[in-house]
Amino acid sequence: MAASKTFDIKITVEAVAGKCPRGNKPGDQFLVNGSTPGGMCLGAFTALLPAIQTLRYGGSFPWEKNPNEAHIGCPDHINSVVYRLERIIPSDK
Repeated sequence: MAASKTFDIKITVEAVAGKCPRGNKPGDQFLVNGSTPGGMCLGAFTALLPAIQTLRYGGSFPWEKNPNEAHIGCPDHINSVVYRLERIIPSDK
């Protein structure tokens, strides 16, 4: 059986309300390319993982304007961080 095509995922911190316990701030970026990114707390990564897997395997979310993106918040209701996940589409150059 042929292996499924997978995509790398770029995660960007879009907003922080309060103070992220890991010190993440808007503009910080992480790359998921088959392993977990360093510098992200487990709570946030656990919340992002279903969307990461969806985008990695070509899926999308009907409520997002861009089918290659998802916007997910971490579960900390006091120090909330919003992340933008982007599927990296390789160029055919």
